Amino acid sequence: MGARKKISAEKRKEALKTMYFAKLQNVPTSPRKMRLVADMVRGMEVNRALGVLKFSSKEASARVEKLLRSAIANWEQKNERKAENGELFITKIFVDGGATLKRMRPAPQGRGYRIRKRSNHVTLFVDTKSTND
Repeated sequence: MGARKKISAEKRKEALKTMYFAKLQNVPTSPRKMRLVADMVRGMEVNRALGVLKFSSKEASARVEKLLRSAIANWEQKNERKAENGELFITKIFVDGGATLKRMRPAPQGRGYRIRKRSNHVTLFVDTKSTND
């Protein structure tokens, strides 16, 4: 690794130490379905977001709820105190496409239809409102 690349990599690692986030990778649902759930909670206070996710009928909401609890625990671990009511907010949440499994389905007259089984990666950042401004 070149010197310039190494310096920028170290800067990126240092910046991540001051951020509070959690990642969920290779979730076997399509990114489009997961983005619907991510859009529901983007920018919300974490306790309110947990309530929305708990009572949502979408299958992806259970996974995002677990991810949000992990991000809250990461914040508490780094700050060495419990999160108070109304203190933490979801600052960023984004869903990226993951690996796609390609499969074939039998079709009429000896053909085969391609099926793409998509997966996604979710990244969720939490922070207090004062540093969020």
